[in-house]
Amino acid sequence: MIRNRVQLESFEADPAPPPPPQIEIDPGAFEEERLAAFEKGYAAGWDDAIAAQEAEGTRLRADLGQNLQELSFTYHEARQEILMALRPLLVDIAAKLLPAMARQTLAQMVAEQLQPLAESATSVPITILASPLSLPVIEEVLGKSSGLPLVFTGDTTLGEGQVYLKFAETETRIDLDGVIRLIAEAIDTYFSASQQEAAHG
Repeated sequence: MIRNRVQLESFEADPAPPPPPQIEIDPGAFEEERLAAFEKGYAAGWDDAIAAQEAEGTRLRADLGQNLQELSFTYHEARQEILMALRPLLVDIAAKLLPAMARQTLAQMVAEQLQPLAESATSVPITILASPLSLPVIEEVLGKSSGLPLVFTGDTTLGEGQVYLKFAETETRIDLDGVIRLIAEAIDTYFSASQQEAAHG
């Protein structure tokens, strides 16, 4: 018969491991090492904080630049929209309102030009050349109050806003039609340039 050996658990304590060797450190050297490690960690933390602050500053500057660029673009878009909305109004003012105002004020402007001549009270006749359409209004305003020797002559080559005053050897020209035309051209040029600028950025 074969006998099996039975193995039983042993409850005896394991022998204690030998104690680790004791390292003797000089307290002064230990304090120096501790301070050096603290300084190294402090410097690394400071460098990390500076790097993080610089990265944040760079990001903020980039964001600010982007926002300013978007704001500038939005401003130019809004400005262009407003100008394009005003264009029909300004064109109508130049085409309709200014000519009507010129017709109403033409006689008064002629009177203002004649005022210095009235003060010198000359006997030489002053010829007023105007469009046959404007001449009746000018005659009505000037014929009553000027006290000057005036000769009114209709000239079909002149526009409703044009008048020539001829006195001896001098001539004065009042050209409200030309002024209105220049204003209309300036409006057209301005808006053409604005459209080209908007198209090309």
